Amino acid sequence: MPENEPWEYTLYIPNDVRAVTVARRTLRLILTMHGLIRLTDTAELLGAELVSNAVRHTKGPAALRVRWSAGVLRIGAWDADPEPPEPPGELGLLGEAEEGRLALVKACADLWGWQPLARHGNRGKYVWCELAAA
Repeated sequence: MPENEPWEYTLYIPNDVRAVTVARRTLRLILTMHGLIRLTDTAELLGAELVSNAVRHTKGPAALRVRWSAGVLRIGAWDADPEPPEPPGELGLLGEAEEGRLALVKACADLWGWQPLARHGNRGKYVWCELAAA
């Protein structure tokens, strides 16, 4: 598949802290297989932060979504909690705190955001970030 053709993967995960490692390794494999190795380290970090938030702060299932389109990689995590994520703080003030993971996402991604989701009576949110290939 040429690098410029769009693609998308979704990995559904249980509410289990081991899911973060599964998501990281799956994301690395996807990017390697699509020839996007140059984005792998940053994407893996961002994906792990998003999935970690979904698993740590909600009680239900979650999902990792990875999409490539027009030279932009979008990584997102869905969870069943419709409440907005905590706004990111300043990265330098967090030190090694377990909270404030979105500050790392904000600092490393080209763009990030979140949106509430409702489909077939299910509610939740989708927190995403983007990395440009160039």
